[in-house]
Amino acid sequence: MKFSAFAILIVACIGCSAPEENWQPLFNGENLNGWMPKIKGYPLGENYGNTFKVEDGLLKVSYAAYDSFNNRFGHLFYKEKFSNYRLRLEYRFVGEQCPGGEGWAWRNSGVMVHGQDPATMDLNQNFPVSIEVQLLGGDGNTERTTGNLCTPGTNVAMNDELITRHCTNSNSNTYHGDQWVKAEIEVHGNNVIRHIINADTVLTYNKPQLDPDDKFAEKLIDKGGQLLLEAGTISLQSESHPVEFRNIEILKLP
Repeated sequence: MKFSAFAILIVACIGCSAPEENWQPLFNGENLNGWMPKIKGYPLGENYGNTFKVEDGLLKVSYAAYDSFNNRFGHLFYKEKFSNYRLRLEYRFVGEQCPGGEGWAWRNSGVMVHGQDPATMDLNQNFPVSIEVQLLGGDGNTERTTGNLCTPGTNVAMNDELITRHCTNSNSNTYHGDQWVKAEIEVHGNNVIRHIINADTVLTYNKPQLDPDDKFAEKLIDKGGQLLLEAGTISLQSESHPVEFRNIEILKLP
């Protein structure tokens, strides 16, 4: 009996295990080492009201010290920039929204990728120029997708069309209550980005780029006029509703 080289390869690989993926933790479950807060109206590094804290092994966004949210949007930045990677984490919304929070910010948070260096942000800048993977929770009745796309100071392309609207919904399920949800973001430099919720790919786009019509993004455009974003920071949002994160890990890709 004769076997093709392809058949021999298949037989030889039966029982082979896939190469082990080298996921690296970005959050150690004990403290905020490696992370830096930037809250609107406060200098980089000042963690107003202990907004970002660690309790019971969880990274928590809390407003216990706030009388009113007062548009103090915050972001917690990881110290390193990344280009090609998969980022995964689990999140859940808990408790009540901080008084003074916007209606749209109820059970609303996000992960910012390809973000600007926080040291370049204005003191009163709401959001870093970035690509936002928007995380939303349901109200128990109404459909509300998560893993959406928002674009503060940026644009993307879908099906060769430049998308300039601020937010684009995914096709995810709705997750009500305080359940943990798994989110993964697959980033390939200035090419494809995918949003994955509970193992389902819910949104795909490409060509993340600076928006030349945005006053904050305009400052980041180099002298050559390059708009495409090859790499950037990763940050977690504080938008007025308490949220918790755990198992924050990254897998660097070639």
